[in-house]
Amino acid sequence: MSGAQPVERVLPLIARAAKAGDQRMLVVAADPSLVDRLDKALWEQCPEDFLAHGRADAPHADRQPVLLSGDCSAANGARLLALADGQWREEAEGFDRVLLFFDEGGKAEARKTWRLFDQREDVTREFYELEDGKWVKKA
Repeated sequence: MSGAQPVERVLPLIARAAKAGDQRMLVVAADPSLVDRLDKALWEQCPEDFLAHGRADAPHADRQPVLLSGDCSAANGARLLALADGQWREEAEGFDRVLLFFDEGGKAEARKTWRLFDQREDVTREFYELEDGKWVKKA
């Protein structure tokens, strides 16, 4: 998953869709400042949709439908993982669905990750970009 849109703009849209599908989501970013920006975006971007969320290091992490974390430990029982910083983690394979967000500078690394799964029959790969407010499947 990619696009010219910053993850702070795109992630709330994904979180809203996860909420509508009654899914819990874990959002991972190693950079604390990115976690802060995502936290703010989840509160502010879709004010008409209350996107309840919290941080893994805060009380009641297990109750959060969207959990922000620095690692792939899903205290909230999420099966949907959003790797918001563009960095693949092996622990991601323990989730049912993984979304890898990256910007223009992360394309080369994202391509390497894509190729990791070339021969895997147990993995379905899809690539989407946000165009004019709609998700468009590219591959």
